[in-house]
Amino acid sequence: MPYPDDAPTFVPKSGFVSYLDEYVTKFNIQPHYHRSVEATSYDKNEGKWRVEAKNSTSNLKETYVGRFLVIATGVNSEGIIPNVPGLENFHGEVLHSSNYRDGKKYEGKDVLVVGSGNSGMEIAFDLSNWGAKTRLVVRSPVHVVTKNLVYLGMVLLKYLPCKIVDSIVVLLSKIRYGDTSKFGIHRPSLGPFMFKRITGKTPTIDVGTLDRIKVGDIKVLPGIKKIFEKKVLFENGKTKRFDSIIFATGYRSTVRKWLKEGDEFFDEDGLPKPNFPDQWKLGQSGLYCAGFSNMGLFGISNDAKKIANDIHFALN
Repeated sequence: MPYPDDAPTFVPKSGFVSYLDEYVTKFNIQPHYHRSVEATSYDKNEGKWRVEAKNSTSNLKETYVGRFLVIATGVNSEGIIPNVPGLENFHGEVLHSSNYRDGKKYEGKDVLVVGSGNSGMEIAFDLSNWGAKTRLVVRSPVHVVTKNLVYLGMVLLKYLPCKIVDSIVVLLSKIRYGDTSKFGIHRPSLGPFMFKRITGKTPTIDVGTLDRIKVGDIKVLPGIKKIFEKKVLFENGKTKRFDSIIFATGYRSTVRKWLKEGDEFFDEDGLPKPNFPDQWKLGQSGLYCAGFSNMGLFGISNDAKKIANDIHFALN
């Protein structure tokens, strides 16, 4: 179902929610909200999948049975906080970016944001808006671009090789931001779209963070070496006191925690063992997965179409 003809290029949150509501109504989808899957297994005798879930509203256990099981939880199910030496001894607040709401309570406080992806950059910007003394850890090379550059790149990829598109986007990014390495932000050797294809990591879309970094409102720091009760030691040998540390350090798949057959089909990182483009179908028992290809919305769309067609073929 396409977006309305009058929808803007960059759909706001309210527009996206409206689209989902219309989609559910048009296709008569009946979502079961407030459920968390606790266990899933395949009954070979019945040839069906059994899903055990907990209803958080009624606090009751529920069982769902079906011939097919589509795992669409993706790779971003659970927030990751890395095992940094000394983290358990830190006396301040520690939280993952998934639990961050806004920067109001951090006004005037020293806050360290770890991670230079979209979440980390946006949180650093929000903290700065609320008057927090913000520091941002940027350990790895990262592409920082505007949303218009991403859109331009996606359009050009329909007509030009990825290498050429990357060259154009990087050039325009340099014109917009200049040499970001002097602020501690280094670009990868690969262009943003090739980097995404190979690593699965998307470029960071700037919301105003880089301008704050340039004027010194947000300061960039290297990786963390060790954390003490009230201070953090960085890889450059410097230490700094912080009230809070916010880890914007990504997510991981949790499928192996609740899928009984998880070890057979998924690796230790919770990713399908078959490589792209065969990762969408696992075995011959009606098990599928969507959103595990690390290819963004294109990969999810591709998986969904293949799964729908395969199930349609099996039923007919």
